[in-house]
Parts: sequence; C-alpha cells; structure tokens
Amino acid sequence: MLEAIKQAALGAIDATGPVMVQMGRVVSVNPLKVIVDNRLELTEDFLIIPESLTELKVNLRHTHTSGSGTTGEALTSPIILRKALAADDKLLLLRMQGGQRYIILDRVVSG
Repeated sequence: MLEAIKQAALGAIDATGPVMVQMGRVVSVNPLKVIVDNRLELTEDFLIIPESLTELKVNLRHTHTSGSGTTGEALTSPIILRKALAADDKLLLLRMQGGQRYIILDRVVSG
C-alpha cells in the first residue's frame, strides 16, 4: 500500500512538469532552433535567451593626433566582445515549471 502511494505521488509530480536541467544543441541560428535530449526541437518562442549569449560588438575605430600630425585610422573593424549562439553550440537548459519554456543557462564546452 505504501509503495502504491509513493508511485502515485511521483506520478503527480511528473505530471506537473517539474523544473529540470537538460542538455541541448543549436541546430540552426536563423531561425533559432534548439534540439533537447536529441528528441525535442524548440523554436525561439519557447526559449529564454540571456543577454550573455547574444552578440556584443564595439567599434573602437580611432586616430591619434600629435604635434607631427594625425595617424591613420586604427582598429577599423568592430571587435566582438561576446559571440552569439552558433550552430552546433552545446547548451545547458533549465526547463521551467510546466515544461512550456526553457531558459538557456549557458554554453557547455565539455561533457
């Protein structure tokens, strides 16, 4: 009897879609698609993407002026400080309560 109650309780918890950490992989960037546990494909509508996984470029183009004149422009191309998600990036995801949305926590570099 006790075992039946335990099983019923576990079944009720699973039915609510508890928070769960899962692995995923970016399959395309535009449009963004992530595959979770090699079976579930998520589009951007179901993902919460932190700012830390978006591209950040800065333009540091400049010249120097001295008594002998002005130098040519330096650092003419923008510098990428933070790269955006790319195809085949491995991701650590947090499935939110209810299982409808996923938060991308970070890229995974090993494991």
